[in-house]
Amino acid sequence: MRVTTKGQVTIPQHIREKLGITPATEVDFVEEEGRVFLVKRKGQKAATRKFAKLRGVATVKMTTDEIMALTRADR
Repeated sequence: MRVTTKGQVTIPQHIREKLGITPATEVDFVEEEGRVFLVKRKGQKAATRKFAKLRGVATVKMTTDEIMALTRADR
């Protein structure tokens, strides 16, 4: 893998899946004896991880305007 000019790298998909790294997961880089390790940061809020798994999985076929009309309708 190659580092971009911005210092970014892509974590291979099989590693992300194995470690449960999803968008917004925080990671640390640990240096030991001249080697650098990427480790998933511990102590993330459970609610954040819980909802991150649901990001982008909605199956509703409504527009944003239709949803807003339902949530703001007078009852």
